[in-house]
Amino acid sequence: MGLRDMGSARHGISPRHRDEITTFDYIVVGGGSTGCVVAARLSEDPAVNVLLLEEGPRDRSPYIHIPGAYYKTAQGDLLKRIPWEPMAEQERTETPTMVQARVLGGGSSVNAMIYIRGVPADYEQWLELGAEGWGYADVLPYFKRAEDNNRFCNEAHGVGGPLGVSDIDYIHPLTRAWLQACQQAGLPYNPDFNSGDPEGCGLYQITARNGRRSSAAVAYLNPARKRRNLRVETGAMVTRVLVENGRAMGVECVKGKRTVVYRADQEVVLSTGAIATPKLLMLSGVGPADQIRRQGLDVHADLPGVGQNLQDHIEISLVYQLNGPHSYDKYKKPHWKALAGLNYALFRNGPASSNLIEGGAFWWGNRGEASPDIQYFMVVGAGIEEGVDAVPGGNGCTVNLGQIRPRSRGEVTLLSANPAANPRVAPRYFSDPYDLDAMTEGALAAIDIMAQPAIAKFVTARHAPSPALKTREDIRAFCVKDAHAALHPAGTCRMGGDDMAVVDPKLRVHGIERLRVADASVMPTLISGNPNSVCIMIGERAAEFLRS
Repeated sequence: MGLRDMGSARHGISPRHRDEITTFDYIVVGGGSTGCVVAARLSEDPAVNVLLLEEGPRDRSPYIHIPGAYYKTAQGDLLKRIPWEPMAEQERTETPTMVQARVLGGGSSVNAMIYIRGVPADYEQWLELGAEGWGYADVLPYFKRAEDNNRFCNEAHGVGGPLGVSDIDYIHPLTRAWLQACQQAGLPYNPDFNSGDPEGCGLYQITARNGRRSSAAVAYLNPARKRRNLRVETGAMVTRVLVENGRAMGVECVKGKRTVVYRADQEVVLSTGAIATPKLLMLSGVGPADQIRRQGLDVHADLPGVGQNLQDHIEISLVYQLNGPHSYDKYKKPHWKALAGLNYALFRNGPASSNLIEGGAFWWGNRGEASPDIQYFMVVGAGIEEGVDAVPGGNGCTVNLGQIRPRSRGEVTLLSANPAANPRVAPRYFSDPYDLDAMTEGALAAIDIMAQPAIAKFVTARHAPSPALKTREDIRAFCVKDAHAALHPAGTCRMGGDDMAVVDPKLRVHGIERLRVADASVMPTLISGNPNSVCIMIGERAAEFLRS
């Protein structure tokens, strides 16, 4: 049975209702941070044809491109909400969800644009776990190749790359007050979190250029769109990889009411993220054999590690009510919003040029760690991010903090053969008590910072957790009950050579020829911070592997 007939029989669709099969050299599934990089870099070779398939729409929304509109992209309809399964002790009254971007550019089109790489030890750990060739010295040149930094040009940073990385032009006075409070609490000031030593507080750099978001779609894909050998299809949900005799031959996807088959003469690359990629592999018969057979699907490769090793940064939000219009919340009023919009339109400056999370810090929840294991984000407003409350009176700020080297591990499992159905996502946050202990200490440190004179003079009261919660045990209980996903899932198709590894260090899927994975799912462990820059680095390396 041929590819076309296989797809028709599976979905009960007559061949006359299908598009003709179209053949490309490379098919990249997923137009997120990594997929955009891979597709753009591959298309630099005029001798090959590249197809990029993205389930979501084009990145046409103006909110995507204005940094200050992060409050829109953090809660809008460009996000896909996926339920996750809390543990019994978390006592959730409703099933919590994590959001994943569903738009060209992926997370880089909707996130807070914070540019962080982690610490060198993160990548040395990858080496120890079997990811040969992924140590810090190996990956640093690819970070620098991608980067066009507007402040640094040194052993750690590059200029001239596709990805704009810049200082935030507009810094809110409350951010500066919080950074002074951090220093009053004993944290040193750090001018560059990506130097290899992130300890202390400072201003974040963001993926932006000239006051506009520099997403992977903008930085990589837009310049490549003029090439005749690159085709980008949005609104295309890939339902499976077509495998024959242990080789990936193409993909099947749904566009509207049509089912379309595309054939790959060279390779298929999956870049749909740490939730969707293991799901797609299992739907394609690659993964734990028992799960696949349970859904009535054929097994092409029994890889028990597909969907295992799920990691995510877990966060809590400390919300404070302010005693006046001291945050970006005042721009919720129409006249202030209009003024900020005019300033941005005329000068590409002012509040709209900020990502609203300008300052942060790296500090310890566990002093036994060699480098900080808690990351802080000063959000100059309340209710900006999905699931975080606004405050009475409308003027507030939020301190987000996360445990950035989690020891807890979860899984993604297949619940249905229907490609439109969500998989089961069980992160098992805090299943290792180490994570909760570190988070609790980190929260107590954040509360201490907010009590320092430089910031306390702007605060009326703590809104969450309740001021009545004062002891360590109170804060620990708050962390268990109110922690939320940081939206950095990784690790579910990890690199390595052991029985639980899914891809080899060149990102080739074990047991299936001509199929690779390139996204956050290949990370053996999460890096110590926001992982978007790492996804772009993975894309740079994947493209090089494919071309070599």
